[in-house]
Amino acid sequence: MTNAKRIVVIGAGVAGLTSALQLSKKGYDVTVVAKFVPGDYDIEYTSPWAGANWMSFVKDSDRLANYDRITYGVFQKLVKQCPDAGIWPRRCITYVRQEDLDKQSDLLGGLLDARPWFADLVENFTMLDPSTLPKGYCQGIAFDSVCINVQIYLPWLQSQCFANGVKLKVVTLTHIKEAVYLHSSGYEADLIVNCTGLQASKLGGVTDPKVYPGRGQTVLVRNHAPDMYNVSGTTDGDDELTYIMSRPGGGTILGGCYQKGNWNGAVDPNLAQRIIKRALELCPELEKDFPLDIVRHNVGLRPSREGGPRVEFEYIEDVGKVVHNYGAGGAGYQSSYGMADHVVELVDLAFME
Repeated sequence: MTNAKRIVVIGAGVAGLTSALQLSKKGYDVTVVAKFVPGDYDIEYTSPWAGANWMSFVKDSDRLANYDRITYGVFQKLVKQCPDAGIWPRRCITYVRQEDLDKQSDLLGGLLDARPWFADLVENFTMLDPSTLPKGYCQGIAFDSVCINVQIYLPWLQSQCFANGVKLKVVTLTHIKEAVYLHSSGYEADLIVNCTGLQASKLGGVTDPKVYPGRGQTVLVRNHAPDMYNVSGTTDGDDELTYIMSRPGGGTILGGCYQKGNWNGAVDPNLAQRIIKRALELCPELEKDFPLDIVRHNVGLRPSREGGPRVEFEYIEDVGKVVHNYGAGGAGYQSSYGMADHVVELVDLAFME
């Protein structure tokens, strides 16, 4: 029996796997337990449906900015050191409409700032000349970011966990206390890390009423876009978005929407047509080489939470020490290492008591 503290992480999405990896690097004996793992596709399993990229939309004073700041640095290192991780550098361009500046949407947050908090963090940040913007936009920025092919990255992240001694069990939990007895050592866990995402609203012992889905729908096409694009709003409704992400390994994600409280996992064909129309208007270069070629339509439920993500320690009766890490919404990837490092800090503190 090792002297390392035994930790069970619940959840094998980007939050759970990143937390497990960072904890294992600190010498903890980590077992991940999850209903779904990389390679699975289910509406309950959010991470495989993500775009994904780094495009921070929080304010500088927000604690979330530090999560994004840390993760940007890690992603930049992975781009250079781990070409097999499925992360590649991309130019990110954001356009803002005057009506969205007037409304100051909470969803877009710091992206509406002419000079957002990350201007001095990212490489080659530029405030775009208004005279060069497409019709209908009054403000714009461009900077060097990354795009993540989650079909490559999630299995890679899991493999990094395995290489660092993390064990994995596929299991369905109904109550958080069940995790105490699922450590691979056969002994009870000393601490539980809860990375259950949307399931935090249903898991016994947690049942967080602040958790809700932010439904997203995208179209994956074989066509290529020269850069990543994002705009502040659309004329099709406040819950519809326009963004374009060219993925490493080929293909481009066209989005999208953010439908608060919508649990529907079915594709809306009318929404799909609006997404395609807006993407082609924003980036006609998509059809430079051949007409739009659709691979598939995707629906994912972002694990959102009123008041922002929950990253905190809690002592639960009949369970013991628990650290929560869930509710990142659409920032799951771009904040993943910052949130996981916070988890490690809380775990360290829990064992100092």
